Amino acid sequence: MKLGFLVNPIAGMGGKVGLKGTDGVLDEAIKRGAEPVAPKRAVEFLKILKEEASKSISILTCPGIMGEDEAREANLKVQVLPMKTGEKTTAEDTKKAVRLMVKAKVNLIVFVGGDGTAKDILDALQNCETPVLGVPSGVKMYSGIFAVNPSDAVDVILAFANKQAEITDFEIMDADEDAIRSDEFKVKLYGFLKGPFVPLRIQGSKQVSPSTLDEKENQTAIAKFVIEEMKHGATYILGPGTTVKRLAELLGVKKTLLGVDIYKDGRVILDVDEKKILREVKDWENTWIVLSPIGHQGILLGRGNQQISPEIIRKIGKKRIIVIATKNKLKSIEGGVLRVDTGDPEVDEMLRGYIKVVTDYREWRLMPVK
Repeated sequence: MKLGFLVNPIAGMGGKVGLKGTDGVLDEAIKRGAEPVAPKRAVEFLKILKEEASKSISILTCPGIMGEDEAREANLKVQVLPMKTGEKTTAEDTKKAVRLMVKAKVNLIVFVGGDGTAKDILDALQNCETPVLGVPSGVKMYSGIFAVNPSDAVDVILAFANKQAEITDFEIMDADEDAIRSDEFKVKLYGFLKGPFVPLRIQGSKQVSPSTLDEKENQTAIAKFVIEEMKHGATYILGPGTTVKRLAELLGVKKTLLGVDIYKDGRVILDVDEKKILREVKDWENTWIVLSPIGHQGILLGRGNQQISPEIIRKIGKKRIIVIATKNKLKSIEGGVLRVDTGDPEVDEMLRGYIKVVTDYREWRLMPVK
């Protein structure tokens, strides 16, 4: 099988520094101390691929930081596309690479990036039927084309190579990052890409929470229970989402819908990044994280909340993570499984197993985490 492989080297850099994306704010992300995410994810993916299937798959990739460098670090032999890239890669580089891969008749295009990269690939493929698979490395990733993590991406490729994966149409979505930075949720469906589907290995598209009366009442009941259980003097790191925002409303404080905030005894620090959390938290033994999984995808950590980094999760531990989700949201999660993709395999392993999810007033369920 011939695999086309490309990396968007800047994807995901806005996550830990609280920019909720990288589109148009790369310089600001670097100024805040952001480091590349995608190259490390690409190397992780390639090393697993080399171990599992290097003899049966040939790889055609982009020059330099768009694939060649990562393949060299993974000690993987690849062919390099006849194209040039500058020091800073662009969307046009991605589109050109995709067109060259199609011309070379690759069987599958695998990319490391986020929703913006998926959208660029959609633009380049137009009416072409070449299937696509994403290795997640963006900030949000609302599109359905992504594997849950690099290891799952390899499993999908092996299933595809053995004709054990169904080819289906995946929604390609992208958020208006300027609106998100203003705490307004705007997501647009741009079209569909064909790709291999393997249950529980592909994340699927994000499902927006309904604004029904029942949903709001369920969120309120959850929030009341969590507030009753909150400890005086404890610090709470509040993740994004409408259910967590309802908790803040009942506490009488503001909450960014799409950001991460810190709450302690009636005081809130809004829209914090990883560095701010590490500076502000003084007692890690009395600090809690409150999260709600993404609708349908079921992802707890690693999508839109990268400010809560592996270092922070290690300091707090799994036992002090409070997961809240309405009954409707839990029903929508594919396979009834929660997922984590923090970018640190050891932290992901620490979080796996089962976790208690508050679903109503004094009601909870144990949910598997994979």
